[in-house]
Amino acid sequence: MWGVDELRENAVRHALFQHLDGLVAASDDGLLDWRKTEDFLFDGERFVVRQTRGAGICKPASLSGALSITTVFTPYGRKPPYEDFDGADGYPRYKYQGTDPNLYTNRALRVCLEYELPLVYFLGVQPGVYQAIYPVFVIADNPNSLDVTLGFQRSEVGFDVTHLTEAEKRYALVQTRRRLHQPVFRERVLHAYATRCAVCSLRHRTLLDAAHVIGDAHSDGDPIVPNGISLCKIHHAAFDQNLMGIRPDYRVVVNSALLEERDGPMLAYGIQAMHETPLQLPAKKIDRPDPDRLAVRYGEFLSAS
Repeated sequence: MWGVDELRENAVRHALFQHLDGLVAASDDGLLDWRKTEDFLFDGERFVVRQTRGAGICKPASLSGALSITTVFTPYGRKPPYEDFDGADGYPRYKYQGTDPNLYTNRALRVCLEYELPLVYFLGVQPGVYQAIYPVFVIADNPNSLDVTLGFQRSEVGFDVTHLTEAEKRYALVQTRRRLHQPVFRERVLHAYATRCAVCSLRHRTLLDAAHVIGDAHSDGDPIVPNGISLCKIHHAAFDQNLMGIRPDYRVVVNSALLEERDGPMLAYGIQAMHETPLQLPAKKIDRPDPDRLAVRYGEFLSAS
């Protein structure tokens, strides 16, 4: 494409990444509250970090390529304005703005593809709060389905995603889960549980995890709030090791052998005392653990007990 200043395009992106590094480092939880997020200056020009309204594709007037893309927070169970999704090849897709492939914002995504320009992907994890994932690359353009394919390294740009081996597809899916889904899954689950352990009420964010009811390696292990439970690290480990289970009626059950052990106050008060206590659930019913998934997971606990 004629007229693209690659040096400047990359320099602006490098400045944006450095700017975001500082914002993320200054944040207590690594997230960006948009009310407190400032724009940045490069060579005397002010750039917005992301599109604040309307299009999710941010294309500054002085650049040829898009600078960032955004998927806004949508509560579980509601239809998002754009249906971004994962492809059968394991790579995430990002929808065009509107239905015209030649709209200037959509053309700006193709510039990123042609010149291998990195982007920032802002994923909404709470209303007005975003996880910044960067660098992200446009690795394929799909005008028939009105979307682009995203990847996480420059070497993926331009390769044919239609001829991936099964091993390559699995690797792509693992990368997508690690880079995109897991950070968003954690924040949405913690938000649903008011940032506390559902078993013991611990509220220290750095000691909390978003535990999967069904592991993400399984077909039903979707990174959605009803497949998650906010647990402190000790209860997460106990849950994963089948030392503690959760019944479909939302009761905590401790492994019978573990109940008989004597090993100091942590075991006595931290785990054994939780036996038969009710799980502390999210306020919204739609965010509560799926009983069918809990039944499957509880069956695994019983088999291991």
